[in-house]
Amino acid sequence: MPPMIEVKSLSKQYRLGHSVRHTATLRELMMRAVTSPFSKRTEPKKVSESHFWALKDINFEVGAGEIVGIIGANGAGKSTLLKILSRITDPTEGSVRLRGRMASLLEVGTGFHPELTGRENIFLNGAVLGMRKAEIKAKFDEIVAFAEIDKFLDTPVKHYSSGMSVRLGFAVAAHLQPEILIVDEVLAVGDMAFQKKCLGKMSEVSKTGRTVLFVSHNMAAVENLCQRGIVLKQGQVIFDGDVKLAVGQYLANAHNFSDGIGHEVDLSEAPTRKPEHTAMLQKVELFSNDGERAPRAVRVGAQLKLKLHLKLPEVVPNFRLGIGFNSLFGQRVLTLYSSFDPHVDYDVLSGESVVTCDIPSLTMVPGEYFVFLFVDFGQERKDAVADAFMLSVLESDYYGTGKAPYSGVFVLPHRWQVEHTAGALLTR
Repeated sequence: MPPMIEVKSLSKQYRLGHSVRHTATLRELMMRAVTSPFSKRTEPKKVSESHFWALKDINFEVGAGEIVGIIGANGAGKSTLLKILSRITDPTEGSVRLRGRMASLLEVGTGFHPELTGRENIFLNGAVLGMRKAEIKAKFDEIVAFAEIDKFLDTPVKHYSSGMSVRLGFAVAAHLQPEILIVDEVLAVGDMAFQKKCLGKMSEVSKTGRTVLFVSHNMAAVENLCQRGIVLKQGQVIFDGDVKLAVGQYLANAHNFSDGIGHEVDLSEAPTRKPEHTAMLQKVELFSNDGERAPRAVRVGAQLKLKLHLKLPEVVPNFRLGIGFNSLFGQRVLTLYSSFDPHVDYDVLSGESVVTCDIPSLTMVPGEYFVFLFVDFGQERKDAVADAFMLSVLESDYYGTGKAPYSGVFVLPHRWQVEHTAGALLTR
């Protein structure tokens, strides 16, 4: 039986600083006809150009019923690959062959017309997938129930929250019986209960012989859902095989730009920074108790100070800084955000600045954690460095019992007391 997805010598080159118009897909032509048939088009302005390969010589096949995880650091080429597979953009070289109807969920509200209601968008998406009205009606109630939007079914989608849009988008894509389902990290927008429901639905879809491509930074989800993993790095496939081995390969390469020692990390040219972000985060320094330098390792419950060096425009109002701690499987276990601090003493910064985040007691269990750093201006993300460095939390006698804490995510003080016993109470 021929593969459902066949990718041969696929490459994609972008010209930086140059507006590129891609060939319109059927979906885009339909949307364009509905929304703005008389809108004027302006030619993109040419500016200085430079080139880079987002993908280079990608080859793989995916069979019917396979669930394949596509993993890699930010900028590895995952989204570009999915856009080519979804026919949103064209490859520069090579070819892609899909044998069957394909539904993709790459961004919040993908394929939705904002002025149309949820009900109307369900029928529009079904028509784009080539389904007859009777087929869509047969699945309509299941889609609405799964998306949990029955109260807003006749509300224009432009008034939906991002979570509602994701729920409806996934419900449509999963229930309208495509042979190939492509899902990007967009599911992270939903709540945990909905994410679990989506993972279960994708597993169910694959058992009916349909093919699923799944992109996520949540390695636990990838391991639980997929049998096979494809690891991308700088636009190339560096591993294709068993999903557990793929996750191990990804983790081994996740922060190879760091020397792993010393208290200081250079962020000015971090490869995990997205191209559209400005390098405002220049450097981070780690200090432990009494201002001692911390070589990216602290004991459970120890004080940790992170000193962030920034290079900002002249005046930045509504300035926000954030630090996220992720497990080795990509699950966020802690987020520290300057707007959470009621005592924060700044809102406007400018030029070269240094900001310190003081954590009086880091009570995560022993293990390795990837640190994610980001800068917001109000609600807008302006800079972010994923996997900026790996922090080791070392065992310590946190409870004073001679026993190191283990399992779970956090430790915290707690007390056990006997309220009643029929026998003798032995104390030590």
